[in-house]
This record gives sequence, C-alpha cells and structure tokens, in this order.
Amino acid sequence: MGYVLAIGDRAYSSWSLRGWLMFARFGLPVEVVLARMYTPDFARTLEGFAPATLVPALRIEDGRAPVVVWDTLAIAETLAERHPDRGLWPREPRLRALARSLVAEMHAGFTALRGDCPMNLRRSYAGFSPRPEVQSDLARIEALWATSRSTTGGSGSWLVGDYCLADAFFAPVAARIASYGLPVGPEAAAYVAAHLADPAFRTWRAAALADPRVLPDYDKPLPETAWPGPAEAEAGAG
Repeated sequence: MGYVLAIGDRAYSSWSLRGWLMFARFGLPVEVVLARMYTPDFARTLEGFAPATLVPALRIEDGRAPVVVWDTLAIAETLAERHPDRGLWPREPRLRALARSLVAEMHAGFTALRGDCPMNLRRSYAGFSPRPEVQSDLARIEALWATSRSTTGGSGSWLVGDYCLADAFFAPVAARIASYGLPVGPEAAAYVAAHLADPAFRTWRAAALADPRVLPDYDKPLPETAWPGPAEAEAGAG
C-alpha cells in the first residue's frame, strides 16, 4: 500500500499543509508531488489525480486500480478509517465528537480570515489592521479553542488532549495569526506558539523557505518583523 499526495506551493497552500500534516504527524509514509500553483504544471500534475482539480489530492496505490481522494476532510476520514491505531481522532467518544465539530467548522468557515490573511510562511508583518469581520472570526476561533481546552482540563498543548486532526486543521490558522500579528489572548497565543514550535510544522516551513519560488501577490505592503517562532525553523529544506 502506498500513498501519493499532491500539494501546492508550501509557503502559500494552507490546505496542502493540512493534508501533509495528516501524514507527517501520525507517522504515515507518503510520496509528495508538487503542483506549482498558477502555472500550467498545476493542471498537468493533477491529471494523475483525476478527477481532483485542487490540492491536496491523495492517490492510494495498493496493487489494484488506484483510488483518488480529494478535499482535506475526505482525506482525513479516509486515513482515520484505514489507520485506526494512529490516533488521528481521539479515542474517547465525547472528545472525538468535539474534534470532528472543530474540523467541520474550520473546513467550512472563517472566510474573512482566509480572504484577508492568506497564508504566507515567508513573511511576518507589523501594523496589520484586521477588519471587524476578521475580528469576529478570531473571536469565534478563540471561543472554540477555549471550549476545547476547558473540556479536557487545559492539559497539554493541543485542543483535545493529544495532537489530532483538529490541530492539523487549525495549523494554518496559527500560521496566519503569527504572520499577521493578529490580536489574540494569552491562551490562544500559547496554542499558536505550540504550532510554531512543532517539529512537523517547522519541517514544512523550512521546505517553504528553501523553495526559491516567490508569489508576490501574497505579500502585503506592510513593515516586516522577525518570525515569532523558533529561529531554527528557517534552516534546512526538510
């Protein structure tokens, strides 16, 4: 059995980050194929993942006709079903239900935050002023994180106990909060810091920084500051 995952440019593709973390964080081997965003190569690469037209897209090769799974939610459920021993979802039913709710809301919502603050792992800004709609998204995100932490007694770094799919889905949100210096309280800031220090996240970001391709449309005309995570996150290609 083998997995082949098509991803977009690491610095910018938040959905690809989610998909890749599902493998890296749970010890699942995967072959990664890069589809360059906004180039003809993107569609050509995804011809091998038909009928998918967006990234991430997963091809499962097990000696029979390959199976293609697209959309991060479908990939998440497929991997959890195929690897029940890896802890992608919490084992306790009430925590599993909470984690699924968090993933579903993240998957479907927070359009203002997504639109105004596209993921850009190359930059960290000062002076970004979020619109009220973005502030509303942040308030809801903080409420969800606080509810999750209180449900589990606030132990550990992650939302519902051990790292699970809910954390993988919120990793790009943490990156956005870090990149744009978005205003959050101490508890949410600690959760963001846990993501920035996470070895898998740092491996992804290191590969993004090592990639020579830059998409200027993702840059903001704002003063830059030092990345708020560990400095060594910028070393190596991972």
